[in-house]
Amino acid sequence: MRRIGLAVVLTIGLLAAPHSAESQPAPKVPRIGVIVPVEPESPSEPNIGAFRQALRDLGYVDGQNIAVEYRYAHGKTELYPELASELVRLKVDVIVAGAGDPTRAAKKATQTIPIVGVGMGSDPVASGIVASLARPGGNVTGSSFTTGGEFEGKHVELLKEAAPWIVRVAYLRDPRISKRTATQRALEATRAAAHALGLVFQTVEALELHEVDSALAKVSRKRGSSLIVEASLFFQVHAGDITKMAAKHGLPAIYATKLFFMNAGGLMSYGPSLAALWRAAAISVDKILKGAKPADLPVEQPTKFELVINMRTAKALGLTIPQTLLLRADQVLE
Repeated sequence: MRRIGLAVVLTIGLLAAPHSAESQPAPKVPRIGVIVPVEPESPSEPNIGAFRQALRDLGYVDGQNIAVEYRYAHGKTELYPELASELVRLKVDVIVAGAGDPTRAAKKATQTIPIVGVGMGSDPVASGIVASLARPGGNVTGSSFTTGGEFEGKHVELLKEAAPWIVRVAYLRDPRISKRTATQRALEATRAAAHALGLVFQTVEALELHEVDSALAKVSRKRGSSLIVEASLFFQVHAGDITKMAAKHGLPAIYATKLFFMNAGGLMSYGPSLAALWRAAAISVDKILKGAKPADLPVEQPTKFELVINMRTAKALGLTIPQTLLLRADQVLE
């Protein structure tokens, strides 16, 4: 009887084993939510492309061992809260937000889901996104957009080098963001750089495109004028119109972001590599998925800055870009 009982037990065990293995749940695929502020809705867009490639380099393939939910705001800041709430409802494991404002919207939508901000302005601490750069605290980490006044002041130096004859610098501002600490700091750094080079400095503000055109027309009436365009979402959305206006009024102009303005025919851009910041975001996502807490991941500051020069636009403006400047450029558009 004992032998018969043992055989029955073994038989039942063998029959149950395959069934038990089949009933094991499939491994959970991490889900990442991404809020994209302005960039075109395309996986091949340079910044999103850099993020996707960085994920692949880390071993993540969208649709296989990771799922990425992209949400595009198309330059409409009022959509940020809605997009962030939607990602929270989807119960994503990490939210990646492509600027300071969408990061704030995500932080307001959840205090538990980890958030990685990409280029969170000049001072994420002053804007209340994180407690400190070294130890962010809470559920947010990521990268800032600038490292301080050196970045903004460089715009003045590059303009003077490209067009030695300029005696004036106009700084185009967006009143919607003019009161922020970071934008005030950028303004003062630019003003100081202009004065150091003996240039007349003025600010001009515009809320709408027709106001931009009117302001640039007034600026251009004074000989030796040039233009610096503030890093504003509104200006980025309308980059094509603004670069055309600068050209129409004969103003040498420099911009903070390559993607929007240089693709639209801008003369020069100098600023942090957004693609590099998006690659860094993928690395932060990887660390978080492996157990790291955003509170313990220091906020990174950009280390790669890109100078891009458009020779066709320079020629149209009658500028002869010095060879010394061309040699320093990361990209020269012919």
